Amino acid sequence: MYLSYFGLSDNPFSIAPNPKYLFMSPRHREALAHLTFGLKESGGFVMLTGEVGTGKTTVSRKLLQDLSDDTQTAVILNPTLSALELLATVCDELGISYTEQTTSLKTFTDKILQKLADNHNKGVNTVLIIDEAQHLMPEVLEQLRLLTNLETTREKLLKVVLIGQPELQQLLRRNELRQLAQRVTARYHLLPLTKAEVALYVAHRLQVANGNPSIFTSTSLNTLFAISGGIPRVINLLCDRAMSLAYTLQKPIINHQLVIAASHQVLGEDIVEQGQKEMWKRIFVTGFVASIVLGAVVGGLYA
Repeated sequence: MYLSYFGLSDNPFSIAPNPKYLFMSPRHREALAHLTFGLKESGGFVMLTGEVGTGKTTVSRKLLQDLSDDTQTAVILNPTLSALELLATVCDELGISYTEQTTSLKTFTDKILQKLADNHNKGVNTVLIIDEAQHLMPEVLEQLRLLTNLETTREKLLKVVLIGQPELQQLLRRNELRQLAQRVTARYHLLPLTKAEVALYVAHRLQVANGNPSIFTSTSLNTLFAISGGIPRVINLLCDRAMSLAYTLQKPIINHQLVIAASHQVLGEDIVEQGQKEMWKRIFVTGFVASIVLGAVVGGLYA
């Protein structure tokens, strides 16, 4: 409802993963580089972890876009499956036909291994991407490891990308999964955006929607960073609500009061107050350190 008020052609802060609004911060680019490097190595697994809303899906979408045309991909978005169900899903994603009456772990495994061999003979790489991988059961992960056993003298015929929350790191530390953990050739933990990156992120999304980045004041961006912790999904929710409030109140710009009001509505008072406390703590520490340095410099001039 605020789009025409701010002269926007689209909703810049929708939480839907629209590739048009893709913002690759240096952290996201580094994560993508790690995954791309890992897929070129001889091992079978690469791993990307990060807190909820930090942009793991953004990186995986970009990875899919950048894969060469001679790559066949299978993407699993719901990994809460048994080993049998997972193998059936892999068959569906790779276009492998099977009959309901003859399904078993061996049947599925044989069919997948044959598909991997056929793809290799045709010069086609095969990549399996699993999102929310922290939900995978250990026996399912072990079944995935067995699929990566098919290899040439140079490389595995199946590369698996595991994307999940930090709990995935803990899962792979389990003793029964140590063989799989040793096959992870690249891993990256995606951190939230920095304060400077938050400002760039907001400006980027507004510009894509033909908006004016200056409608967010510098103090509002600082408050946005303090409360969101630099998590893109939370930033989207807060910006969307703040712009709605600005429209309701007929305010031409979004100041820090509007961001705080939006935060109370979206996140609740406790989280907002904690974010503000952290912000003032950082300001106090920075000012205290600066005063000590300045005092030392001035004292040196008069010494």
